[in-house]
Amino acid sequence: MKIKPSILDSLNIISTKQAKEIQLKLSGKVITSNNLSKINIVSGIDISLLKNDKKLICGIVSFKYPELEVVESIYNVCNETFPYVPGLLSFREGPAILETLVKLKSKPDLLIFDGQGIAHPRGFGIASHIGVVLNMSTMGIAKKKLYGNYKEPENVSGDYTYLIHPDNNSRIGAVLRTKNNVKPVFISIGHKIDLEKAIEVSMNCNRGFRIPEPTRQAHLYVTRLRKDYKDE
Repeated sequence: MKIKPSILDSLNIISTKQAKEIQLKLSGKVITSNNLSKINIVSGIDISLLKNDKKLICGIVSFKYPELEVVESIYNVCNETFPYVPGLLSFREGPAILETLVKLKSKPDLLIFDGQGIAHPRGFGIASHIGVVLNMSTMGIAKKKLYGNYKEPENVSGDYTYLIHPDNNSRIGAVLRTKNNVKPVFISIGHKIDLEKAIEVSMNCNRGFRIPEPTRQAHLYVTRLRKDYKDE
């Protein structure tokens, strides 16, 4: 993938105040309709921190869709340039993700993040931020709720309820049970996808675990990389 250097501009910030202002400014650019006529490749993305070295390991695993055969796995080790601040994940992890995406040989149709899209206090989580700056379809599959209200879905795989904006009652995500008797995951639109398609993709990527395969395998990948890095 080719990424213009100017893409980094909205991620190179110096304060949390500036970061929040950028999120509010760019949130209006999010497209919440589905732009995907066909999905051939999906890529799961995950990040792990090397605390002692102040570095981030970004791993990306791409799959044929819907077969979920691995196409390629790539990673990059990058400097940590912004601290962990809830709601500002894209400023910490975004630069590392962009530096890693350029290594992909095959451009994915959809990027799937372990994080939020519009289900975010300013409507602009990491899935939305990266989607907007790259003009790509993206979605988030998070393990925990960051923002919004919901009713618990039935304890059956495939059941879901909607995540509701606390101020305007709009639908900002879905609370999806991917497996019987496990906690749900939180699905949200990143960019250029609608919620129904994001739910469909999540279930099509379900292989009997709580976390759908793209981000589950990306997490396992960076976990192995972190162990190997420590063993060197």
